[in-house]
Amino acid sequence: MSTTQISTDRPTVETTTGPVQGIWRGGSAAFYGIPFAEAPVGEHRFAAPVPRRPWDGVLDASAPGATPQRRPFGEVTTIPEPSFPGDSTLNVNVFTPAPGRPDANLPVLVWIHGGGFFAGSPSSPWYDGRSFNRDGVVTVSLSYRLGFDGFGWIADGPLNRGLLDQLAGLAWVQQNIAAFGGDPNRVTIAGQSAGGSSVMALLASPAAKGLFSRVISHSGANLAMTAQRAEKIGRDFAAGLGVEPTRAGWSQLSEDAILDAQAALTSMDEPPPASASAFVANVLAGRALNLAFVPAVGDEVLPFGVLEALQRGIGAEVDLLAGTVAHEFTMMTMGAREAWAGSDAVQSLADGGIAPEAATTYVAGHPELTSTADVCGQLITDFSFRIPTLTWADARPSTTWLYDFRWPTPLLGQSVHCLELPFAWDLLDADGVTQVTGPNPPASLAQTMHAAWVAFITTGNPGWAEWDGGNARVFGSDAVDSYRPEQSLAASLAVN
Repeated sequence: MSTTQISTDRPTVETTTGPVQGIWRGGSAAFYGIPFAEAPVGEHRFAAPVPRRPWDGVLDASAPGATPQRRPFGEVTTIPEPSFPGDSTLNVNVFTPAPGRPDANLPVLVWIHGGGFFAGSPSSPWYDGRSFNRDGVVTVSLSYRLGFDGFGWIADGPLNRGLLDQLAGLAWVQQNIAAFGGDPNRVTIAGQSAGGSSVMALLASPAAKGLFSRVISHSGANLAMTAQRAEKIGRDFAAGLGVEPTRAGWSQLSEDAILDAQAALTSMDEPPPASASAFVANVLAGRALNLAFVPAVGDEVLPFGVLEALQRGIGAEVDLLAGTVAHEFTMMTMGAREAWAGSDAVQSLADGGIAPEAATTYVAGHPELTSTADVCGQLITDFSFRIPTLTWADARPSTTWLYDFRWPTPLLGQSVHCLELPFAWDLLDADGVTQVTGPNPPASLAQTMHAAWVAFITTGNPGWAEWDGGNARVFGSDAVDSYRPEQSLAASLAVN
């Protein structure tokens, strides 16, 4: 972070902690790396976020700020996720067509990135707000502490530090977004994967009330654990490294030492089990996603799990748009196609613990999946993403809309995790997109999906009927005109 003199040819906005100077990009402006909290180092390490002190001079916001992500996610994600060094990792990027115009009162989108709660970057080219700016939406991407730093249990530290960071960033938005042309009364929070889980946790959090009026959850998974489970992991983690499970104890270790140890606990690159049936058993036992540091239920931020909170009416006044892609995590088992080629899909599901009749129905419900490995991988999609999304939607009284993204990339023949993002953001020309979509992805699909997102952010209605237990907007498939997953999901739940 550096300060500079005001330049008359660059956009400058006055924030509560001092002026910031961004860059013009055609008809809109970008401001990168604006800190909303003190750097989480020294006395602030493993503590709740503290609002940023005012700075002297003008903050140069022309380049991305430091990112909490220190190491790449791995091959499981298709999103370019750059890491930038530095201590001041709690910051926002703001993209706006109306800098310095508090009278503009434009709707606001705040994006919370994914990455398994241990990786991901707010400065991905896939999260550039230029298309939303073109359509009159001020866009903010937000960073938060990851892995053990953000979600590991510490005896004398706050739980859910990463969620506290998100709350602090949203408080900054409330205080400052009008100066960037945004309306603090029309804030939509959105996120994908771990970001989708985050926005659902914020929807369930009494501490977040009043910070936003709409939520968009892309591929949100039910990843939260109990506070007791978080404590056990935290104590075992500390014992394995020979430190006391306190802020002072953890502060004896360098960031790299913790990251090295964390990698052993949080890995999504492990090979699948030797047999398809063993893989199915792992999924049914909840061991499909090996994530040690995720939001924990049982503190002031998240006193209830998402489902219980929604059943209690928490967040009922907030509009919700949520959905998944058709084959979120089938890629996790693509490497096992050859090894499991001799296995019968129905028998593998039954041997893994699914009732035989349900297994037959489940396989028949997915004719597009031609290998046992892909059918097994689809279980992760359903158990980790689809079932939670449907259960959450059913628990809400109204103002809920669901979508189902089904356009298959020609490179894989399926619609996989992250694929919908360049379409929702209307950024098909962004770096890394055609490596996933193949050449010439359908611009009409991006225009249609993005327009629905803009409509929801602007008015609270994406343009189709509210969820009634069996309908949603399908994107990218002419073969499916309504969301009718009950048969296959009921089958996947019929466990012995």
